[in-house]
Amino acid sequence: MKVSANSIKPGAIIEHKTRLWVVVKTMHTKPGKGGAYIQAELKDIQSGSKLNERFRSTEDVERVRLDEIQYQYLFTEGNLVTLMDQTTYEQITLNDSLFGDMLSFLQDGMIVTASFYEDKPISVTVPDTVIMTIVEAEPVVKGQTASSSYKPATLDNGLRIMVPPHIAEGTKVVVNTADCTYAERAKEQD
Repeated sequence: MKVSANSIKPGAIIEHKTRLWVVVKTMHTKPGKGGAYIQAELKDIQSGSKLNERFRSTEDVERVRLDEIQYQYLFTEGNLVTLMDQTTYEQITLNDSLFGDMLSFLQDGMIVTASFYEDKPISVTVPDTVIMTIVEAEPVVKGQTASSSYKPATLDNGLRIMVPPHIAEGTKVVVNTADCTYAERAKEQD
């Protein structure tokens, strides 16, 4: 769908130079001479490379609509990930490269969102936070808890994160998947 370059906002997905790009930033500029233009920072959906592009404000750009479907994670075999559609119970197999860094956060039964463009999978996202277990952490040093220092710890998926000093081995914690950081201690389930 063609839209005016003036209307593109961060987060929009456009087709430009035969590739799909997500708009990261936009800046409207009206120079003293010449027509107004939009300076846009674009990120390639497939490769992650960035591009700064200038569009005239009167120019049209091709805005893309992605179909998003929720799937339940079933299992990984080699570099293939098998997911099940929540409504039709149909299973699909996707290459693990579509998950990027999120692959290490997959857990049995987790609900993920797959984005499709013209029936071709483009990317898969996991929930914003996940509950993980600390399998290795340095012991608490007496008196160290007074400061706001953090210590390294290893999660059950092998990733290392920084956690507060009171977190010990076996503790369940909430981890932000976007930047792999400690959010809080997980609440106890009854």
